[in-house]
Amino acid sequence: MAQERVSVPNIGESRDVEVVEVLVQPGMRVEREQALIVLESEKASMDIPSPRAGVVRELSVKLGDKVSEGSPILLLDIDEDESAAQPKAASTAQQPAAAERNASPPPEAAGRPVEPAKTGAVKAIEQAAATPPPPPATRGSLAPTRTVPPGRPVSRSEPPKPAQKLPYAGPAVRHFARELGVDLNQIEGSAARGRITKDDVQRFVKHAMNVAGAPKAPGFELAEAPDIDFTQFGEISEQALTKIQRITGKNLHRSWVTIPHVTQFDEADITELEEFRKKIRGEHKDVKLTLVTFFMKALVSALKSMPRFNSSLDKSGEKLIIKHYFHIGVAVDTPNGLMVPVIRDVDLKSLGQLAKELEEVSERARARRLGPSDLQGASITISSLGGIGGTAFTPIINPPEVAVLGVSRARWRAVYQGGAFVPRLLCPLSLSYDHRVIDGADAARFTTRLGEILGDIRQMLL
Repeated sequence: MAQERVSVPNIGESRDVEVVEVLVQPGMRVEREQALIVLESEKASMDIPSPRAGVVRELSVKLGDKVSEGSPILLLDIDEDESAAQPKAASTAQQPAAAERNASPPPEAAGRPVEPAKTGAVKAIEQAAATPPPPPATRGSLAPTRTVPPGRPVSRSEPPKPAQKLPYAGPAVRHFARELGVDLNQIEGSAARGRITKDDVQRFVKHAMNVAGAPKAPGFELAEAPDIDFTQFGEISEQALTKIQRITGKNLHRSWVTIPHVTQFDEADITELEEFRKKIRGEHKDVKLTLVTFFMKALVSALKSMPRFNSSLDKSGEKLIIKHYFHIGVAVDTPNGLMVPVIRDVDLKSLGQLAKELEEVSERARARRLGPSDLQGASITISSLGGIGGTAFTPIINPPEVAVLGVSRARWRAVYQGGAFVPRLLCPLSLSYDHRVIDGADAARFTTRLGEILGDIRQMLL
């Protein structure tokens, strides 16, 4: 029987992604496209499917392992019909040693980080941008014991040693450190192989703020939250947050405290739009044409008329980067937490194309099959709660974007028109914006313009 060594496929430029679930075991039969393991980075989780049908001979990964593209997962006894269809599988299976030799994470060149949707409502997978780690210890060997406390800053009395190589840290950590003005060369990493984490940077900053003579910014001297024993009040239970929920919570908090948020509330009359949508859905039952699809098109028209909303601040905070593409992020509620897949080139696609793509990418988000390219590069994000309820809310900006549009449930109301009250379907809009880039007058103009476009769908064609 032919065998094949199944490895991690192309997962973008992500490196050292954690294995959070192992779904098979030796002796188990798997079908083609059946999930073998689940990987979870700071921004998304994804299933790795089997390329063939067969029986698992041996596993090469375990829970908690860090893998990259090409890392071996398992050895598979391929079904005879699969072997006949894939003549190269046998030769691949005969070279397990080569696969093992190529399993170490590839070295990485320093480059720009992916957009720190890492710093917002879950927008894109962070790409690891670290220097080559030392070779992993052989199986059975013990890692050396650390004697330096994690996050220990270099003493002020001794000058920092010149860096011989880039600090071992991911792009989100590098971006975080740049925003705080922290030199990563002065920080000792606490993660595996000396990798610097955000917690290390935070500990370094906390230590620097507590040394004698260090000034403290007024308003930021917050007391620690009390450790409360809730059992004194009654019966309790604990539920662990998923990794995505933990990272999302930290990033949302960071966005909220570092960006001056202002929310502009408005309403859009979508009476004719909803009638048109229902008409089209009746004629094309195979297309799930939702209101979000129309909002995506309307946003493109509004962004074209007010390009400042389609921008990002550069890292210095002194220049705007104006984008000439129109990619819309759409927040999707999944069992593992909030994810924001990105629909690209919305201006170049028809409503039917957008509807199908939105449905497909939402299903992949819930099935944990999103790749890095699905989660980055948005111009602006839509967070729609219209299918659930509510009248208005304050969505949190997803950096490096400068605005996010919240949509609540539309309701029929009596509106005075032409000397009489008539029923109109009004949809609440909640636009949160970065006040460093956008002022209140422009925000009001933007929602007004957006309402005009939604009120007359012909304007989407302009």
